[in-house]
Amino acid sequence: MAIIDSAYQYYLSAYGKSATSRYDTHKKSELRSVYNNILKVNKESPLYKIQRNKSIPRFLIDIKENARQVKNVVSSLSDSSEGLESSFQKKVAFSSDEDIVSASYIGGARDEDVSQSFDIEVRQLAAPQINLGNFLDSDSLDLAPGDYAFDLVTTTNSYEFQYTVNPDDTNLSIQEKLSRLFNTSGVGLNAEIIRDEKGQSSLKLTSRQTGLSENKSALFDIKPKASSNSIDAIELLGIDLVTSPAQNASFILNGDEHTSYSNTFTIDKVFELTLHGISPEDEPSQIGFKTSVDAVADNLQELVDAYNSFIDTGERYSTSQQGNRLLYDLRSVSFTHKNDLESIGLVVEDNGAISIDKDMLGEAVETKDINGTFSVLNSFKNSLSVKANNASIDPIKYVNKIIVTYKKPGENYMSPYNASIYSGMMLDHYC
Repeated sequence: MAIIDSAYQYYLSAYGKSATSRYDTHKKSELRSVYNNILKVNKESPLYKIQRNKSIPRFLIDIKENARQVKNVVSSLSDSSEGLESSFQKKVAFSSDEDIVSASYIGGARDEDVSQSFDIEVRQLAAPQINLGNFLDSDSLDLAPGDYAFDLVTTTNSYEFQYTVNPDDTNLSIQEKLSRLFNTSGVGLNAEIIRDEKGQSSLKLTSRQTGLSENKSALFDIKPKASSNSIDAIELLGIDLVTSPAQNASFILNGDEHTSYSNTFTIDKVFELTLHGISPEDEPSQIGFKTSVDAVADNLQELVDAYNSFIDTGERYSTSQQGNRLLYDLRSVSFTHKNDLESIGLVVEDNGAISIDKDMLGEAVETKDINGTFSVLNSFKNSLSVKANNASIDPIKYVNKIIVTYKKPGENYMSPYNASIYSGMMLDHYC
């Protein structure tokens, strides 16, 4: 179980906070296609043994996540059915002040009637609710040993928490125990220990949700059980007191005042805005679209960044001989298209990574042979998509392994559970 725990901990620390996109959801037909491809790959694959190495689960997780990122970028560039140009000329939003508000365009390629620009002035940011408990002497124990309980009431659910105070506990150990309880229970709160200048400790609770509807007084309430010891414990800890109430974001959009529960919201289902700071008085930020060349460069930069990140993953593991085959597969994409790519401003480095010469790319986009330029870009995009799909379906092919025996060709049954061990990252202690 140790390697399973290590793999999951690595995944959470490296990718747990990664943002998801609409391309991470799939139709039944798409999931069925993935399943069938897994079966097809596995049906004729030999029986093999994998060396026991803690780096292997991490390597496989990195492959899966890099492949997912590449596939999402490719999907975002393949939304349109209007030909080669629109694939890379997808609209790109910009903000005149990224420190105040950032913008991204989430509409489709055919949204021609979308407003070209608008102003936004941020008056107030959305904020979570914070309960900061009392500061207690860390080394003392102010609670009598015994069993305690309290209720946590949120805007949607109610939970009962129970904990035990042992004779060898301290105020700090009780706060740490409760902090772990909140963080692992999935109730929408983040808990942490805060210390003051005297070295005393306090338990701080912060809601993951921001904003508050008019008919609610708080995002969460902590209420002790009716027993006197539970009431005394909550009074001592002080975690039931709201020190900073939740608040909504407030902003002026084209002269009209609006509010939002979150600092990230959509406008007309085509723009996604994220508020970062308060606008100077009477100095709104402008949201609009980048020029055609800038849009192509930005969309292409996303694809190049995803590809280069995949290359970096292979190089990071190449010292342990795990990433060499991955590097060979990925580099073949840029090396195969090297001459065509460099003719339009995509410079292929010696290690296979790509950098963009924006001046050359601009000239290529504005030439008469525009279809030729976009044909090169789409050919590169499609080749990279194939590699990402293959890596996602069968990442274990890049791991050094010992072949035990080959299956008899043409006379094998499907074995989906064997494939899911690796493609689904259900790694056991034999890895």
